[in-house]
Amino acid sequence: MRTADDDTADASDPDANYWDADPALRQAVERALPEADWSDSEPRLAAFGRAVAETIAPNSDTIDRHPPALHTYDAHGEVVNEVEYHPAQAENERLVVEHGVVADSFTAPEGRDEPLPFTHHLGMLALLTYADVGLTCPVAMTSGVALVLDTFDDGSLSEFRDRLVARDPDDWIQGAMFMTEKQGGSDVGKNETTAERDADGDWRLTGEKWFCSNIDAGAPLVLARRPDAPEGTEGLSLFLLSQRDSDPDEGVYYRRLKDKLGTKSVPTGELELDGALAHPVGDLDAGFAQMTRMVNLERLANAAAAVGLMGRCLLEARTHAADREAFGRTLDEHPLMARDLVELTVDHEAAVATTFEAGRQFDAFERGVAGTTETSEAAPTTDADRARRLVRLLVPVVKNRTGRLAVDHASYAMEVLGGNGYVDEFVTHRLLRDAQVLPIWEGATNVLALETLRVLAREGAHEPLLADVSARLDAADDPLLADTVAAVAAARDDCRTALGTLATADRDYAQTQAKELVELLYDVTAGSLLVESASTGLADGDARGVLVAREFVDQHLRERPVRGITSENRRPLDHVDAIVDHESVPPADLRESDESPSTPDAADD
Repeated sequence: MRTADDDTADASDPDANYWDADPALRQAVERALPEADWSDSEPRLAAFGRAVAETIAPNSDTIDRHPPALHTYDAHGEVVNEVEYHPAQAENERLVVEHGVVADSFTAPEGRDEPLPFTHHLGMLALLTYADVGLTCPVAMTSGVALVLDTFDDGSLSEFRDRLVARDPDDWIQGAMFMTEKQGGSDVGKNETTAERDADGDWRLTGEKWFCSNIDAGAPLVLARRPDAPEGTEGLSLFLLSQRDSDPDEGVYYRRLKDKLGTKSVPTGELELDGALAHPVGDLDAGFAQMTRMVNLERLANAAAAVGLMGRCLLEARTHAADREAFGRTLDEHPLMARDLVELTVDHEAAVATTFEAGRQFDAFERGVAGTTETSEAAPTTDADRARRLVRLLVPVVKNRTGRLAVDHASYAMEVLGGNGYVDEFVTHRLLRDAQVLPIWEGATNVLALETLRVLAREGAHEPLLADVSARLDAADDPLLADTVAAVAAARDDCRTALGTLATADRDYAQTQAKELVELLYDVTAGSLLVESASTGLADGDARGVLVAREFVDQHLRERPVRGITSENRRPLDHVDAIVDHESVPPADLRESDESPSTPDAADD
């Protein structure tokens, strides 16, 4: 079926494969995975990238015009709790299951003895988000529920776990997490839903959940408080609400679906529980702590969704700018547009690199997939402990920044398309509506900033983070990177100064500066990762990464007198094709240009 924006889709997908269209994503996944895993992961990602471009993306346009609808009552006035979906949704979900988007990281794909790491899963989610942030949400939550059951269930819920990771669409059920309540919002400790045992010894839940994405999921996780449990999050227990076992006569009632700005493909609604049957998960005294295992994965999935959406926005902007003529030349030949495309490309590349570094550490913690490097700046007792500390810090930092970047990218992609970008017939309209949820899902900006302060205070997680930054900078010894390395190193030292200041400041002042600290931690981490990538590229005979690292550092880590106007930075003019189109740059060419006294780095010093 062709949709109204097929002309845009055709222009954006020259090879009908979003995997091929995103070199930054390919590079980040390859570097995050061990070589043997990469050789198995890459063809699966390529196959899914084609399915997303050819089928899931046009289906998603259709679903956005025909979103799920709730039927509360049947023709006879009986409560039925049915969510009706457009047939295109079933086809999209079938492709997700058949391509192993969830299953690959829990059960071994054909030809392997072990599942693939979660970084493979994050790559799949990024590709899926090229088409639909809404569909990415339930797919990611399904993985999250499966992870919780793998980690904490004693085997009594194995039937649910097996269906969550099924490779047959007829067997597959979806996961969700129902935490938010009207009176609490982000303050989960105020939850009032109760859990009590009935005469048969079964657990029954009573209460209201205010914001339930994927409301009709077959296996949602729910937090509830048992009788005499303490207040706050310490008193919450974790349950699996089996909507296969629960119907309206058994205490589950869908009040209504939310009328949302975007992500219309995933039904989000209000849920009323009145003695609904549920199954306890793990330790009933550690429900919230167990749920955070899922939250970490969901926040990483949110970041993967953000970089996928940024990639689609960049693709739409690049394609339109290359095709559209104005004032005698194409848009991308105008210097201001060239600068904008360079900045979008560099920010996307940095976001992809930091997201998949966080994913690599998540794998190191969960499954020991990635090794870690000990240095004198961090002395954890084990590699797993080191990875855990990095996950606790990197995940909120990366989720925080990428969510905002996704909104900025979507807004600017719409602007590049002009009036067409603002109307519903073009995909940028939906991308902007969908992007706006990414800073909100799984913890808004302020929530994540305050959580970062707590992690730093309790676990000293900055120590392994800054140790890794130093190790990357120390390894980059090519003169082409010297000034860039020095700038990142200075910003790393600024991190230490900032951390020392906030560690001794009063609580209220520390909180007012929390977002600035998160931004600094992100920029320093991203800068060091881009330096590492540039160093690897130089060893392979390509200096493009040097240009990207320099541009990122100039934009985010250097002081720019007179707002950069006097910097003589001509990279957007002289190297736009190399940066935006990922063209190779011979190192000799860059070395020769660096000898000029008017080079950007020399002028900035």
